[in-house]
Amino acid sequence: MNRLRTAVLDRLAAADPGLVRLRLAGSAVLGIILAVGALLPAHLPLTVMLVGAIAAMMTAFTVNDATPGGQAVTLGLAFLTGTASITVASLGSALPPMDSIVFVMLIFVAVYAQRFGPRGTALGSIGFFLFFFPMFLQTHLKQVPQLLLALVVGVLANAVVRFVLLRHNPEAEFLRVRRAFRARLAEVVRATEAYLAVNGSERTRKQLRRSISRLHECVLLIEDAAPDVVDARAADVLRRRAIEVELAVGWLTSTVQRTCSDELTAEVRDDLIARLARFRALMERDPRELPLISQTGEYSRMLVEGSRIDEHAAPGDGVRKALAELALADDRAQRAAVPEATTDLLDEDEEDEPTPRFAYDNQTRSAIQAVVGGGLAVLGGELVSHQRWYWAVLTVFVVFIGASSAGATFVKGVRRLGGTLIGIFGGVLLAFLVAGSTPATLALILVCVFGMVYTARVSQVVMAFFVTSMLGLLYSLLGTFSFAVLWIRVAETAVGAAAGILAAIVIVPVRTRSVMLDDITEVLDELAEFLEHTEGLLAGEENVNIIELSRDLDRAVEQVRTTIEPLTHPVNFRSARRDYGWHVLTTLETIAFRARHVAARAQPGQLAGGDVERLRQFTGRLLANIDVLRKALENPGGPVAGTLVRDDGTPVSDRVEQAETRAVLSSLSHLDEGLVSLGRVFHVEATDPRVPVK
Repeated sequence: MNRLRTAVLDRLAAADPGLVRLRLAGSAVLGIILAVGALLPAHLPLTVMLVGAIAAMMTAFTVNDATPGGQAVTLGLAFLTGTASITVASLGSALPPMDSIVFVMLIFVAVYAQRFGPRGTALGSIGFFLFFFPMFLQTHLKQVPQLLLALVVGVLANAVVRFVLLRHNPEAEFLRVRRAFRARLAEVVRATEAYLAVNGSERTRKQLRRSISRLHECVLLIEDAAPDVVDARAADVLRRRAIEVELAVGWLTSTVQRTCSDELTAEVRDDLIARLARFRALMERDPRELPLISQTGEYSRMLVEGSRIDEHAAPGDGVRKALAELALADDRAQRAAVPEATTDLLDEDEEDEPTPRFAYDNQTRSAIQAVVGGGLAVLGGELVSHQRWYWAVLTVFVVFIGASSAGATFVKGVRRLGGTLIGIFGGVLLAFLVAGSTPATLALILVCVFGMVYTARVSQVVMAFFVTSMLGLLYSLLGTFSFAVLWIRVAETAVGAAAGILAAIVIVPVRTRSVMLDDITEVLDELAEFLEHTEGLLAGEENVNIIELSRDLDRAVEQVRTTIEPLTHPVNFRSARRDYGWHVLTTLETIAFRARHVAARAQPGQLAGGDVERLRQFTGRLLANIDVLRKALENPGGPVAGTLVRDDGTPVSDRVEQAETRAVLSSLSHLDEGLVSLGRVFHVEATDPRVPVK
């Protein structure tokens, strides 16, 4: 029983690092329970209590400021925003043309507000949904005082949950993230075993890629959570150790892939799989029991066997050595993760460039598209149902919020429609199962709310399923449930998705490729800054935290991953476009991986003498290559100004004594290869510096 419980907790930790989504979903459900419980003694109408519940749910779901003080401010602004929305929505019920006009304009405000960060996104979403739900519940102007009372109770209920009942605990969250890190590390090793067992296949390759990506997400979470529980110096050490583990994982997986290209006997293959399985068993231990891996005989055997490998290596020795390096890196990371000191750190966040309040850019164009799509949705929705046209407008809002291109809008529209279709059957089934039982209906509504919030960040389809199922239960609770109503919901969703996609494609379209090129340019900018400061660090001219710079590069690559999804998604039937998208993304991930390798190894003044001059020449050539790529991205498909220069085989020094320095310089050379590979994608030629260019 204990083993099953541990396995379930490990799986949950791996799926939800830090249990952040679980805390959000729990906050939403608990806030609803508190709000409804506080309103029950007043014997208010059901529709009024539902508004209080919706306010508690929406504030739990959308308010994501980094600090408790910022969250409190946003909650106060959410009350003011909700007050305006509820009042205008109730007034609009008496003036039918007015409600549709204001509703469509709210789409523009909500989508445009994304440019102001988490607070803008939260207030825009709250304003939109607290306008939508009074229409859905058919409230009247005379109910506004009661509705505002319910709004106050809902916001206060979320504040109680957020700041008292489920208060953020940095130490506990840090431990949960570490547990998730080890679970995901074990997941990578498990995927490596599967890859080795079948000698490599497309399915196991995708599984390996997915598990490595999930591990990288956890590394970033560790870096985010560490400063809250350890002092600045310890946090910096931990970042380095976590990156070292990630690098060792990358080395292990690439070594396994190379090993699978050789002919291995069944005995060697089984031995390697058994070693990986034993190592994975050590990874799955609770990180609180430190140090674990270094106290085992298996750990010692791995280190000894890894150190005995020489130029006469036997088959599979490369994997054994990589496994030993991973064990050593993990042990160092475990020791660094112990929070020996906790310091109240001052907020020293770098000042970001101010976001322009008014600018014509991709976000503005998306807001304009959303308004046009909303207008089309009103017209189409009225044709489907004069009473429930607002569902179509809601769909337009959902497919545009967070979408940066026409392709992203299309993918979100398809997901929304698919989840709604599936949710129809769930809603009908649940409504029939609990027909006539109000407590059971309320319990299932809470289950659907939990599922909706928990899955919102990972699956639009599953979230739409829970939303539609919840609506079926709400209709049952309000006494208006029918199969025809749910099919109207599907039709309105289809109309809204079609309206949104049409607006995204026709009205000042934001092409996926255009946004991708802009995002890749941002990656190149971050890489150039990283290289400039790395040169200064290695030469001893400045002492800068290049790990932070490598994280900025990671964030830029992650943005490309989000932008490029419409190209790599299965809904894109053009295999050539999918392959193109994957190639671009893989190349950028390789560049970011090599930058992390440099960041983990580089030390101030690591190079001296003639090596510094060679370093300047090498980084100068890298920066020149970045400039060539920038120009190619500014004029896609046009003539290319300049060519990329390949690595000449001696990146900095012909002879380097220290292994750490050699690793840094080797990674810089691989960075150069990554830039040349990226150039091929955009048809930029590369020349060898040893061959004169005519």
